[in-house]
Amino acid sequence: MAQVIWSDSAIQDLNDIGEYISKDSKRYAEITVDLLFSSTDILADHPKAGRMVPEFEIESIRELIQGNYRIVYQLAEEQTIQILAVHHVARLLGNAIYPVKDE
Repeated sequence: MAQVIWSDSAIQDLNDIGEYISKDSKRYAEITVDLLFSSTDILADHPKAGRMVPEFEIESIRELIQGNYRIVYQLAEEQTIQILAVHHVARLLGNAIYPVKDE
């Protein structure tokens, strides 16, 4: 079983998403953030559940799609998964993350 670790920037992404949605509905913001956070639970047992991020084409940089969001993560070590970013699918990923190249 792998350990899933959220980066500070990914936590900030969740906070920003929650804050933005809460302008219209505090309850929907809470539901959305909880769903995004818990959707990574599958990675503990299935680290390669997500697809490779097309912008990077690096095997260790993958993403889960949850609703309108991309949860970008890196297979950092054999038993460690680092959540790098949570990004709305309508926005370009661009420099939202800085992946480490496969060696």
